[in-house]
Amino acid sequence: MQNSGFKTKILTAIAFGLVSQYSLAALPDTLKLDYAYYTPTSLVVKEQKLLEKALPNTQIKWVFSQGSNRSLEYLNSGSVDFSSTAGLAAVLSRANGSPIKTVYIQSQPEWTALLVAKNSPIKSLKDLKGKKIAATKGTDPFLFTLQALETAGLNKKDVQLVHLQHPDGKTALERGQVDAWAGLDPLMASAQVQSGAKLLYRNVGFNSYSVLSTKEQFASQSPEAIEAVIKAYEQARKWAKANPAKLAELLARESKLPIAVAKLQLSRTNFEQNIPTVKHINALKKSGTILTEEDLVRKGTNVNQVIDQLFDAKYANKVVKK
Repeated sequence: MQNSGFKTKILTAIAFGLVSQYSLAALPDTLKLDYAYYTPTSLVVKEQKLLEKALPNTQIKWVFSQGSNRSLEYLNSGSVDFSSTAGLAAVLSRANGSPIKTVYIQSQPEWTALLVAKNSPIKSLKDLKGKKIAATKGTDPFLFTLQALETAGLNKKDVQLVHLQHPDGKTALERGQVDAWAGLDPLMASAQVQSGAKLLYRNVGFNSYSVLSTKEQFASQSPEAIEAVIKAYEQARKWAKANPAKLAELLARESKLPIAVAKLQLSRTNFEQNIPTVKHINALKKSGTILTEEDLVRKGTNVNQVIDQLFDAKYANKVVKK
């Protein structure tokens, strides 16, 4: 059902003979998105006001997110219409009943690893048995931790998982309150640069892609809004690739972290991704088994089917120009 704001826009457009790139009837009065330091392109879209310029008749609202779990909470509660998360976190959300659709790939980051303090005696994953590991439940670092432990023949019962938000996990590691931390950039890069934290275990394959998702209902009601958002993120992605120094400056300024930290984070981020493909689906299916094995999804859930249902590439295929 269209509200009075929609009708006013339509009548105004007709009266003045205005032609818009997007159908006013399908655009909401307000568009809500999250932004996060772990997704640099979101900072570009926000800072350059790409959506405000593309959609002058729509109010753009931005909500800061500290991690995938917070981002998905905002999406599920209606606080945002678009959520920037790790791919595996989006899978976990849909597997547990949230009707979300992943419509765009922002980047391929190596944004998480397991870290220990500068002078830690821990040298290998096996040394973590019985130790405290800080990780934010429902995020890529948490799922990364479970996969990493599995490679060493360990599981979550062999360690003490301390569920802390990413900034608190970093602080806990630096204060010696935990033995290891599943980091997330730029905080992970900050810990390396500023306190000498060491990478205990890294594996790019266990890092899921950075994705942009929305709710199924929003997608059915406002397809033009999705296309507008993807177009803005495409502009941001291309700008990020062409302006690495300026991107580092933006990230450092927004996160209030040293430029060296921003550069380290961005050195681990691949901006060549955009359209969801079979490659992204298969990558998640390889790591998705951990969700079932660790009882992170409801019993009987077919995770592979969930992943197939999660991705919808038609919007990006329509917008993205090679």
